[in-house]
Amino acid sequence: VQLQASGGGLVQAGGSLRLSCAVTTISTINWRATMDLGWYRRSPGKQRELVATISSGENENYADSVKGRFTISRDNAKDTVYLQMNSLKPEDTAVYYCKGTQWGREYWGQGTLVTVSS
Repeated sequence: VQLQASGGGLVQAGGSLRLSCAVTTISTINWRATMDLGWYRRSPGKQRELVATISSGENENYADSVKGRFTISRDNAKDTVYLQMNSLKPEDTAVYYCKGTQWGREYWGQGTLVTVSS
């Protein structure tokens, strides 16, 4: 399983960005029905933290700091999970990572940098 994140960049405070994470696998098993997906971030000088997750059943979970501003979604037809980020704040500046979890195994994508200027 491989995950490829994209969509980061520089944005002014109050702006929006949409991150994408494409999932590829050579398995013949329908990963869409068994893999939970999520976004995490690591800010300078801080540990990596959960941003949002979406289960295979499309149940969503958000960190308190992003509730009401960020929306996670998955498009199984496109094998992609998204993170729509609105009303961005300078404290949202971080490297964002996508993660897939299937049967207890974790698969991480490379990070994509989001920089929010004040």
